[in-house]
Amino acid sequence: MRPIQLIVLAALTVAPLTAQQQHPTAWDPAYLNRPDVRAALDHLERGFPKQVDEWIRIAQMPGKSGHEQQRAAYLRAEMEKAGLRVSSDSIGNVTGVRTGTGGGPTIVFAAHMDIVHSLATNTTVRRAGDTLHAPGIFDNSSSVANMLASIRALNAAKIVTKGDLVFVGTVQEELGLRGMAYWLAHNPKPDLLIAMDGGLGAVSYGALGIYWTRYRFKSAGSHTLRSRGQPTPVLAMADAVQRIYKLQPAPLPNGAVINVGQVHGGEIFNGIPQDLFFTVDLRSPDPVLLDSLDRMITRIAQEAATREKVLLVVEAEQKNGAGGTERMLAPARAHPLVQTAIDIQKQLNVDFGMPGAAEALATGSTDANIGVVMGIPSIAIGRSQGGDQHTLTEWAHWPSALQGTKLTLLLATTFGDGVKPVAPRFVP
Repeated sequence: MRPIQLIVLAALTVAPLTAQQQHPTAWDPAYLNRPDVRAALDHLERGFPKQVDEWIRIAQMPGKSGHEQQRAAYLRAEMEKAGLRVSSDSIGNVTGVRTGTGGGPTIVFAAHMDIVHSLATNTTVRRAGDTLHAPGIFDNSSSVANMLASIRALNAAKIVTKGDLVFVGTVQEELGLRGMAYWLAHNPKPDLLIAMDGGLGAVSYGALGIYWTRYRFKSAGSHTLRSRGQPTPVLAMADAVQRIYKLQPAPLPNGAVINVGQVHGGEIFNGIPQDLFFTVDLRSPDPVLLDSLDRMITRIAQEAATREKVLLVVEAEQKNGAGGTERMLAPARAHPLVQTAIDIQKQLNVDFGMPGAAEALATGSTDANIGVVMGIPSIAIGRSQGGDQHTLTEWAHWPSALQGTKLTLLLATTFGDGVKPVAPRFVP
């Protein structure tokens, strides 16, 4: 072990918990005095204008979920230029490994490449002062640029880590975290997972369970003139939707939310429709409540179909598991990964919002969700400040992306050095 590594290990020893320090952390401001870390941060600052230019280029590439090929090709090429061991899988994820010397944790940094907007959407970026405007500019083009800038800074400063740093550009995150789920199912389980997704500030360490289900009602149909008294899926669907909205679970963050987002069917004015459907978006961090409500909604739909003598077909579009309520996730909150990310942001003067705003959230809707449910210490960190994601008026505050990139770099070097603070076992 080189002398500089001995210094870092000593500097990052976790201090005993005090009344002021409720959670263990691996962060110590003295870490910023390490020459190679300082050099990496300086490289980020000098290269930030080019990083913003690259961010704009990425944002203007096609990125609709399932159509990330151009972004993936660009990410792969840049990772290869940086000397990473790069691969692409059958679903389209791009993985670049920066190999460590051994003996440290494997850390995955995941940034999803897709956006929700159609291929026909105009994604030309408009720059106005300190703000960038374009569909997809915030969610999640920023993180892809942050990832590449972090890799280049690590290389420029010749930083050596014990653990492998694994950078993954995931696909189809907006369709239910499909890329990350596939990646974790086909690769060795990492020690830490950090999703680069969201606004700077509160660190997400939980997983909001999300169930998307389509309830389809079918009948033989009939001409209007012969429709009196005939079974109709319209009544079944209307009855089911009305009863579903009468369900009143406790609200989030520890309860649930239910929304009927789509209602479709029928081809003509003058006939009983033969095929109608509605969709349910059900969300809760509580796995027991989530499954209970899912069964209840299905039962309501089945009872309505039976009563109207029509056929019900239940189509589960996705079922992303829930990580647990805040109480259930107490051990996860105590993992040093969470507090370290919070403390680094404070060091970087990140704005957490209104005084008293939460610094950590036992929820999340990012690639980190899959890791939380699997029991992997996982968090989601911010990329920049911004808003109106998933709309045509989406915007991002470009200067804050430098803070987001520095956060990524400092997490990579802190935990990549093999620091293993003592903490309660991570249990989702």
